Amino acid sequence: MFRKLCIAAIAVFAMVMTAQGASAKQVIRVGMGDAPDSDQGYGARFFKQAVESESNGEIEVQLFPGGQLGTETEMLQNVRRGTLDLCYVGIGNAVPFVKELGTLTMPYLIENHYDAIKATTGGLATHWNELCTKKGGFRILHWGYSNFRFITNSKQPVKKLADIKGMKIRIPQNKILMATYKSWGANPVPMAWSETFTALQQGVVDGQDNPYIVNYTSKFHEVQSYLTEVHYQYSLQPMLVGERTWKKWDAKTKELIARAAQETQQYWIAYQILEAANAKEGMIKGGVEVSTLEDEAQWKKLAMENVWPEYYDFIGGKENLDMVLKALGKK
Repeated sequence: MFRKLCIAAIAVFAMVMTAQGASAKQVIRVGMGDAPDSDQGYGARFFKQAVESESNGEIEVQLFPGGQLGTETEMLQNVRRGTLDLCYVGIGNAVPFVKELGTLTMPYLIENHYDAIKATTGGLATHWNELCTKKGGFRILHWGYSNFRFITNSKQPVKKLADIKGMKIRIPQNKILMATYKSWGANPVPMAWSETFTALQQGVVDGQDNPYIVNYTSKFHEVQSYLTEVHYQYSLQPMLVGERTWKKWDAKTKELIARAAQETQQYWIAYQILEAANAKEGMIKGGVEVSTLEDEAQWKKLAMENVWPEYYDFIGGKENLDMVLKALGKK
């Protein structure tokens, strides 16, 4: 009897300790708008692995891709409130909270991968974070690099400016993108991301724009026949944490999260450059005809002349644009 009681006591003790261990594990929830197999999804999984490995399993990172937790704007609102720990958003969706970030969406400001990196590292990275913390109630843990927003459509190859005239192009709710497409004579249609595939499939819009990996993983090759490599906007997708959540974490957690985030940023740019080529090949195999522009200098000229001067106030002042241009060696 005594032996049975001892065994029972040990079992109860083990159950209590297991329950205590389980409750002690810290859980961090990450909201994402893109699919699990997108570059955003790969970056998130790298971050999850880094955090869980470096914390020896004391921190569990739970990923919620594909808009499970709402739109990017809704997720960012919840991050600011502290009801969601982290989220990834396209930089344009953070502009309503910190308008200076709109500088990074100006057409043809970022013209290659090096520009994208320069604009989001070093002194500029510190500058954006200080603005986000002060004005937005959140901070940028790391930047995600998703390449240029290339135009797809179901109508015809777009090789010159005249080819896009009057074409209905789905865009996110973004004033600068709206003005840019109008400067080219296209008909931009603001639309939620969740509605885009169906709208393309049903012909509600003729096309949309996104980087190669997003285009391919979203299966746009099933409803679009043509893709044009236009270099007017580089898609940046930062991971954000609310100040309320950040202040709750102890110093050890902050250090671990920050380190994992920086490792993710370095991984993301390398992964994206390599995987974009595979996604392009996948689009071509899926029947998409890929074109380059014969007159992109004209697209650039129209966008810069018609959009830049009209949106200095929208991005918090011309000085923000001048600062980035100087950092990029263009001024």
